[in-house]
Amino acid sequence: MEAVIGVIEAIHSSPTQAVLYLSGGASQALGWLMSVPRASSTILEVVVPYSRASMVQLLRGKVPTNFASQETSDDLSLLAYNRALKLAMTGIPVLGIGFVGALASVPSKRGDHRCYVSARTSERMWRYHVVLSKGIRDRKEEDTLSSQFLIKGIANACKVSMESVREFCDDEVIEESEESYDEDQQLEQLLSGQICMKVYSFEKGIHVPKSGRRLILSGSFNPLHKGHRKLLEVASSICKDGFPCFEIPAINADKPPLTLKQIKDRVEQFDAVGKTVIITNQPYFYKKAEIFPDSTFIIGADTAARLINPKYYDNNCERMLEVLLGVKQLGCNFLVGGRIVDNTFKVLSDLDVPEQLRDMFMSIPEGLFRMDISSTEIREKVGGCTDPSV
Repeated sequence: MEAVIGVIEAIHSSPTQAVLYLSGGASQALGWLMSVPRASSTILEVVVPYSRASMVQLLRGKVPTNFASQETSDDLSLLAYNRALKLAMTGIPVLGIGFVGALASVPSKRGDHRCYVSARTSERMWRYHVVLSKGIRDRKEEDTLSSQFLIKGIANACKVSMESVREFCDDEVIEESEESYDEDQQLEQLLSGQICMKVYSFEKGIHVPKSGRRLILSGSFNPLHKGHRKLLEVASSICKDGFPCFEIPAINADKPPLTLKQIKDRVEQFDAVGKTVIITNQPYFYKKAEIFPDSTFIIGADTAARLINPKYYDNNCERMLEVLLGVKQLGCNFLVGGRIVDNTFKVLSDLDVPEQLRDMFMSIPEGLFRMDISSTEIREKVGGCTDPSV
């Protein structure tokens, strides 16, 4: 066990943060992981969907043909990876772990005793599978073995060296495979809904506040200009505990999805100025809140006016309140900057925000930020220039 504890200490010293979805075994691994100091540096969340109903609900209604299979392990790891993206601090490597097992039980199982581990990061999926010899171990011993098996899968994904599990018999061979994803494949997964975001961190010496709260300026950024950068800078001075980043929804409510080339062209702008940008597939703020819980969204007064206008909720005021209160329950709020609306500069105080929502909206004083510039105007003037110095 000392060797396993040493590996876990190295895992907790790595920058990776993980979500684990486990079913059917490896229960001791959770105790090992949580008993070693600095577990909070690694573990974001652990879910154990043990009943059939729990598993089906977690898999969003999908009923596995075989609950203890590589496919189910893969499905769990992808769900865990997406969950980790939502919970982790921006720019930190994340890992989604799926484990399923069919171990010794009462009455005895007719099929093989086996376990599967799937480990998903942004660029890779590792898969591990082993069939255990029946009748030579009791349930606790098989659980110990499967726990070591799981720790090895986590260690590999965290780039931590771990010796092979010695307790396996000669005929118990671990099957391993690895699948890699390049940038285009990751973006295709984003557009198809398999993953919820892709983070591009271009900042040097990145400092993430202890709160981990995101401060997000969303837009098309076609092009990114000084006004965008100044707005995020001012917002950061107001919300000092937030990590500032830009967000581009690759899927738009009223336009075709961005192509891979369009996404990469826009991302290049942020590389040029050393800023973090996140690509998502959610055009609506109530959906953004689901993938960015505990975040502050920076918006203009024109966007704030649309958010609280029942017109955009089928003229249903109750629906508008329900949606925005749902955003509030996810720990999100809005920081509102002034914008030109109908040839008049509007600020938050010019809007009639419902009383139930007022504590969700904070104002950026005009004295701190006012730049009457838009990407549309820039495109019209310079014919599509995307120079970030504009």
